[in-house]
Amino acid sequence: MRSIALSLIICFGALVSGCAAHPKPIIDMKGVDQEQFVDDWNECEAYTNEIHIAEGVAKGAATGAVVGALFGSIAGYHKTEHAAWGAVDGGTRSGLDADYQRQEVFKRCMSGRGYRVLN
Repeated sequence: MRSIALSLIICFGALVSGCAAHPKPIIDMKGVDQEQFVDDWNECEAYTNEIHIAEGVAKGAATGAVVGALFGSIAGYHKTEHAAWGAVDGGTRSGLDADYQRQEVFKRCMSGRGYRVLN
């Protein structure tokens, strides 16, 4: 049973990490210097790489596992399924939160450099 739970955690973690690549923001390109835009884009993208999604997934999974195990224990269940599902839930939520933060950092960075971010 533990191998199934571990497999689920790894699959969901990989899914969240893989899907977490932030979508490109829509930027109003009217009057924009293309060379400066590319430089600014790359610099802002470098800032987003400081947010480590995989670490967030791991921490969320660990926290979720503890909460799930405690819930299962309080409810009178002694199986590891609650811990596994708590880990999946915690890892998924943490990964999605980190992805959202990446998107927001990128958009704020581009806006701060004078670009009109439309989404």
